[in-house]
Amino acid sequence: MWLPVLGLMVGVAIGLIFPFTFPVAYTRYVAVAILAALDSVFGGLRGSIEEQFDPVLFVTGFFSNALLAAGLTYLGDRLGVEIYYAALFAFGVRIFQNLAVMRRHLVDHFRRRAGANLR
Repeated sequence: MWLPVLGLMVGVAIGLIFPFTFPVAYTRYVAVAILAALDSVFGGLRGSIEEQFDPVLFVTGFFSNALLAAGLTYLGDRLGVEIYYAALFAFGVRIFQNLAVMRRHLVDHFRRRAGANLR
């Protein structure tokens, strides 16, 4: 369960220790890639909390999300249309939905534990 969180923390630490800037031309791609990664991490955490985590689904979801988002961004750049907003919106909504489900699950879990301790 803690592996995705540990990976995120290690990644943030590496990013803070070794700062790196991306060229302005790639900022859209980086933004979409970060959201795709966060979506996969939150989906993995949700699956782990619900005891339905599947590493194959996690890895394939991570790469398919990243490829689809990059493809939409590239296509939008070629067409002159901001299609990457669709990926940003979709990943943002899924991140918040996963967070809401995890919060509800954890609150219910702690309420059950507190109720059992009161008896």
